[in-house]
Amino acid sequence: MSTTEPHWVKSSYSGGGGDNCVEVAAMPTAVHVRDSKDPAAGSLTASYEAWTAFADHVGATPA
Repeated sequence: MSTTEPHWVKSSYSGGGGDNCVEVAAMPTAVHVRDSKDPAAGSLTASYEAWTAFADHVGATPA
């Protein structure tokens, strides 16, 4: 896996019908999150600490 280009993975919680599709890319220093229906809109970036706190809060497994 490249450390400069994100490898996007669709969330297992995303709907199968094309709605609510979230993709996550774990990079060396941060986690990126984007809407898979509109990847050109950009992404949110979170530290691993922030992502882990978020995932723990919503009951998901961190990237």
